[in-house]
Amino acid sequence: MSKTTDLFLITAIIPALLLSSCGANKVTGADKVSKASLPRIEDPQAPAADLQQLVSGNTTFALDLYQKIRSSSGNLVYSPYSISLAFAMTYAGAGGETASQMAKVLHYDLPQEQFHTAFNALDLAIAGRPAQSANAASEDQFQMTIANSLWGQQDWTFRPTYLDLLAANYGAGMHLVNFKNDTEASRQEINNWISDQTHERIKDLLPDGSIQPDAVLVLANAIYFKATWQQEFSANDTRPAPFHLLDGGMVDVPIMRMSPDQMFPYASGDGWQAISMPYKGGLTEMFIIVPDQGTFTAFESSLTAERYQAILSALQSQPVNLSIPKFKFELGLGLKDVLVPMGMQAAFTPNVADFSGIDGSKLLYLSAAFHKAFIAVDEKGTEAAAATGAVAVPGTAPRGAVIRIDRPFLFFIRDVPTGSLLFMGRVVDPR
Repeated sequence: MSKTTDLFLITAIIPALLLSSCGANKVTGADKVSKASLPRIEDPQAPAADLQQLVSGNTTFALDLYQKIRSSSGNLVYSPYSISLAFAMTYAGAGGETASQMAKVLHYDLPQEQFHTAFNALDLAIAGRPAQSANAASEDQFQMTIANSLWGQQDWTFRPTYLDLLAANYGAGMHLVNFKNDTEASRQEINNWISDQTHERIKDLLPDGSIQPDAVLVLANAIYFKATWQQEFSANDTRPAPFHLLDGGMVDVPIMRMSPDQMFPYASGDGWQAISMPYKGGLTEMFIIVPDQGTFTAFESSLTAERYQAILSALQSQPVNLSIPKFKFELGLGLKDVLVPMGMQAAFTPNVADFSGIDGSKLLYLSAAFHKAFIAVDEKGTEAAAATGAVAVPGTAPRGAVIRIDRPFLFFIRDVPTGSLLFMGRVVDPR
């Protein structure tokens, strides 16, 4: 019986996909796979309706995933965009029930022939935001890097049509490595690429032992984001103040304060407040939802894509008295244990998975999927290589709304023109 192959997917501001197999599909050194020759399509003709459907599906998956991981303790941060993009490259080689399950769980609602064109258009648009932000002239104000790559076993046969599709739609070229005879060096080379692409914020995404000698392919996606607030906080106004924890306790943390009556998109409703904090250039923003004290767990359990969109749509610009904690943390996720219960069993099951579009065989399967994200928020802005618990305190300011983010909260970093969720998570303890 032919041995199956591990397909290893890493995602998290850096996703990667790994496959492994036996010798049934080997070629000689003279036939080594080379980087796909097709250039990336820089002007994909994707209808606006396809882009809207793609973003809607990605958002639904982002909120579905949150519901599956929110039971873990502590702060959360992840990049749903990175995860969706990494699996999209895998989906390009999937067939049968494997493809059907991936499409259902990840909400890939477009036909394959339209899907990859739409993702290319979306990815190029988001990656081009720094150049489009007229007010973000310097790198200190706005940086965003999105990169994709393939790392293939040097003596394995990959289908040229698959390599061409990834090159044309994701700009992902093939790096030849030797997992079989130099496993550790190959792992380090991929980790170094990830570290370089994320300005050393995401290190050692592939842990020791994550790649075995029978690995065949790793697909990787890396995202780096750094932006300055459109209205920066003054460090002189930052001082310790109580933050209410989920267990009812309190801790003192550095709280940033904005001058009273600054204009922000703001909304409030039954049990929540929300605010949008734009970054310079106006093309990206941090959207924060702050449930009332004592209601955070109940609120997050009810958060769907529809409710998220309804709250976002309720925002209106008005004077706001804002205070928010500084925070900085990172998180690693093992996605296999999350995605399999969500319905993506076939992709992770030997002798069942169908990734024949990648190499022409049915030997490949996903052995693991990793995601790791980092976020830092301070007076100047946000850095993420990938919220808010707020209390409504009305009526204390001479005019305008008051939002004191001094309790657990949810945060979302959005691409404004498309509505894509680049990063999201929660802060339950800013320390």
